[in-house]
Amino acid sequence: MGVANEMEYLAQKAKTASRKLAHASPAAKNLFLERLCKLLEVEEAEILASNARDLELAKKAGLDDPRLNRLTLTPAIMAEMRKACKEVAAFPDPVGATESQWQRPNGLLVGKMRIPIGVIAMIYEARPNVTIDAAILCVKAGNSVILRGGREAVNSNMALARLLRQALHEAALPEDGVQLVGNADHAAVRELCRLDQYIDVLIPRGGEKLVASVCEAATMPVLKHYKGVCHAYVDAGADIGQALEIIANAKAQRPGVCNALEALLVNAEIAPDFLPRLAKMMAGLGVELRACARSLPLLGPGARAQAPEDLGCEFHDLVLAVCVVENMEEALDHIARYGSRHTEIICTQDYGRAMRFLREADASMVAVNASTRFNDGGQLGLGAEIGISTSKLHAYGPMGLKELTTTKFVVLGNGQIRN
Repeated sequence: MGVANEMEYLAQKAKTASRKLAHASPAAKNLFLERLCKLLEVEEAEILASNARDLELAKKAGLDDPRLNRLTLTPAIMAEMRKACKEVAAFPDPVGATESQWQRPNGLLVGKMRIPIGVIAMIYEARPNVTIDAAILCVKAGNSVILRGGREAVNSNMALARLLRQALHEAALPEDGVQLVGNADHAAVRELCRLDQYIDVLIPRGGEKLVASVCEAATMPVLKHYKGVCHAYVDAGADIGQALEIIANAKAQRPGVCNALEALLVNAEIAPDFLPRLAKMMAGLGVELRACARSLPLLGPGARAQAPEDLGCEFHDLVLAVCVVENMEEALDHIARYGSRHTEIICTQDYGRAMRFLREADASMVAVNASTRFNDGGQLGLGAEIGISTSKLHAYGPMGLKELTTTKFVVLGNGQIRN
């Protein structure tokens, strides 16, 4: 069977399964989540062994440290997967909920009912935990899902997909509701992108090159999980100690992820006091500072001069661009020019400027006095996420259960006809 026929056959099965999942009971879907949670516990050693094989091959292939970090599964990450299963099971089932209803002058009752999207194809790199997050959200929202992970995670993804299908079987749900694309050829992705008669939405999650190529090839709607060029603006009069803690967490806790801080903007009024303390803290954390002309003298000998390409760059590493700005107007202009609409934060004690920043900074999450690392489905109370949409239709930000459904109009009449 050729790649085109293989992908079409897989998509056909997903479409058939989606019709059954769309009408599955909340109890059956929650049973799937309960069984999966148990399987993840029982099979943890085997999954970690599969992941170890992937890591060994990835190191031999010269995969860089940030991607190795995203590829790695640990007992703690396995525990997070199980926690996500329990949290998603505890959420109300969104399917069939009527969000609003109103009455027309002719007596018709008009409402909007939440329904599954249908078939979702997920194309992603590294992160085998995405296999679980994507599948549990899609199934709970009544969708089937086609998963195409990167070749670097093939053993991990195969082990996890086996458990997903087993859990579906044990819950008497269609196993084809979750399918893993085993073909590592890039042609498989190209063929998936053409199957709009079966696939309703495509979600690419990975590097800039992957997202751009998928968007160019796709014939169906695309929800982009694009790059994360996240900024923090430290305002005049900010609590310096608090701001330093926030920036340390945002940059250094996990530098290889999309919600890590990449650029720091500091108000000129506070810079002489703030930047030397920042330099000392970042040196202790092993963070390299790439400074603009105004910030370089204040950051000491450990900083290096900023290159033009450092602005708007997603470093995925212990590297931070630093710029001094005159005021919030200049900070917002900088964000508008170099940001990726992922996450922007402000550290301030001024209510008016905080509210202005919330209104005017264009990103899927904007925060006041909190780390960029909170732009995550689990951290924001969604249980898990299938990705963070940086496009505005039809979702913006972490995509949880609600974002994996859409709405249709439902009308209740009593014999009305249109004049």
